[in-house]
Amino acid sequence: MTTPIYIREEKQEDRPYVFKLIEAAFKEAVYTDHQEQFLVERLRKSQAFIPELSLVAVFAEQIVGYILLSRIKIKGVNMDHDSLAVAPVAVLPEYQNKGIGGLLLKEAHERAKMLGFASAILLGHAGYYPKFGYKEAACFNIKLPFDVPSENSMAIELVENGLSGIEGRVEYPPEFFG
Repeated sequence: MTTPIYIREEKQEDRPYVFKLIEAAFKEAVYTDHQEQFLVERLRKSQAFIPELSLVAVFAEQIVGYILLSRIKIKGVNMDHDSLAVAPVAVLPEYQNKGIGGLLLKEAHERAKMLGFASAILLGHAGYYPKFGYKEAACFNIKLPFDVPSENSMAIELVENGLSGIEGRVEYPPEFFG
């Protein structure tokens, strides 16, 4: 790809296309309920939605990728902590394995740091996300509210020691559950 890919905030008029992009990106995925596009629609209407962290990747005037980071809590014993959920990261099938997902992650991480967030949590492929600094959430004593393999439950410190002293159970907004 010689034409540069750029990342920008999603616009209102992008939303129908993003819906179809997410649907296409997850169509052949095995470990999914194939409902990610509906999750995004619900999150956009929620208090968890952060417009500055709803990003598209554009290549040759076409949206080829999407990422959303939304507000979550890590419920500790004595205190709750703000964090972000990374869901989804989606790239059109014909553009997958070209580094676009990584570009979206890096840009989303930078924007999240600028907004004052110190960490992010995701459920994803154990072979992919560690390349971008993700570690098993269990390393930070963070648990998801449902049973998943430990290697697929991951967290990242967006700033140094962003999860230092923080442990507990992730609390997703109700929109994550339909």
